Amino acid sequence: MIRTLPTTQPDAARSATPRGLRLDLYAAAAAVLLVTAAVLVGRHIQGTSHTLFVGWPPLLGSWEPHVGPGTPAAVLMALAVVVYGPHLAARLPWRALLPVTWGAATAWICSLALIDGWHRGIAVRLTTRYEYLQVIDRFHDIPAALRDFTQHILLHSPDNWPAHIAGHPPAATLTFVLLDRIGLRGGGWAGMWCITVGATACVAVLVTIRALADEALARRAAPFLVLAPAAVWMGASADAYFAAVAAWAIALLALAVTGRSLWKAGVSGLLFGLTCYLSYGLTLVALIAAAVLVLGRDGIRGRPALLVPLLAGLAVVPTAFTLAGFDWWEAYRLLVTRYYQGAGGTRPYGYWVWANLACTVLITGLATAAGLRRTGAVLVRDRLGTPGARLALLVSAALLALLVADLSGMSKAETERIWLPFALWLLPACALLPRPRAWLMAQAALALLLNHLLLTGW
Repeated sequence: MIRTLPTTQPDAARSATPRGLRLDLYAAAAAVLLVTAAVLVGRHIQGTSHTLFVGWPPLLGSWEPHVGPGTPAAVLMALAVVVYGPHLAARLPWRALLPVTWGAATAWICSLALIDGWHRGIAVRLTTRYEYLQVIDRFHDIPAALRDFTQHILLHSPDNWPAHIAGHPPAATLTFVLLDRIGLRGGGWAGMWCITVGATACVAVLVTIRALADEALARRAAPFLVLAPAAVWMGASADAYFAAVAAWAIALLALAVTGRSLWKAGVSGLLFGLTCYLSYGLTLVALIAAAVLVLGRDGIRGRPALLVPLLAGLAVVPTAFTLAGFDWWEAYRLLVTRYYQGAGGTRPYGYWVWANLACTVLITGLATAAGLRRTGAVLVRDRLGTPGARLALLVSAALLALLVADLSGMSKAETERIWLPFALWLLPACALLPRPRAWLMAQAALALLLNHLLLTGW
């Protein structure tokens, strides 16, 4: 049975005034100015000193206007979500909304990727000289490869790992090794794995919002999660897969503390452990997890035993890799050295510390800039018990994680891909916006322009 939920939340309705809308537009305009400055200053720096190592600052890519087989599908998909998305998100039964959201997100990512064609857009993305599939043959003996993993991280070490393998713990590479072992060989299978799994991150975010804030806000966020400009970089990037694992760790934690479920707490811990062995930087997801624990503190007080399976699950993956001979801390120390041996040691921190934020605008869109403006207003105005304030706290935790990553200096450039696991949690701020179709149109237009004008890297 289809049921109708309110399509306008009090937080959005209360600020759907000329002044509120004007402030939204100011926030969007500020985001446009930030991107413009990053482009102009970046082109000057790259043209004079060549120290940015990106083809189209602040993005890693090149100017190459083009259309492809995915163009008609991407345009139709964008129109469908803009026109029907808010209505369907409000009326579909919750159990139907989740798979529909996943299917729509998958279709949007695939259609954008296919603008570059199957070969260039999906099949070869994970086979370049920097990528995981380059080293599949070196993992024929997995225990030996794990024991020797740290010996090949530094740039001048024998048979040093390509950039992405050296830059991540071995669970990232092992994912593609295991896909190869079960017969899903080659870039096509690897690319589709990242797309289909990565698209489930949208579902995880919706589940989290419903558990911690309320269902109506989750429904309002759904079309924005589907039509995110971040989809340009989710097809086909391993970071989309990482984002999904991290998102489900958070979602299961939210379900565990609100439903007082021991087994969900255990699986959440297991996924958090895996997340840390997919990417070193994703340890910052702990900040989002902390916000979940704050919002679900009543559940923990009611059943403190939840912490036992959570911590037990969290220990599984680190223990397994440590017993196999991989030292996470030693590998991270060597990675920092490797980072500064390469482009990371040359790229100017003074530019990237703010240009990275311009990249974030490009993956989250102008609607998110306006939504973050409203997030701040809700945090100042409302008490934490209200759904809007609870959503705002969750979004703010993700923003804090992103800013810490930015200030660390270990994310100079390429954050349009690297920060996908954090950026997805900024998109729900759009649930606070009135007039969703206009903002959705802006989101779709940005994604289509980026994918048709630029050939993105990685």
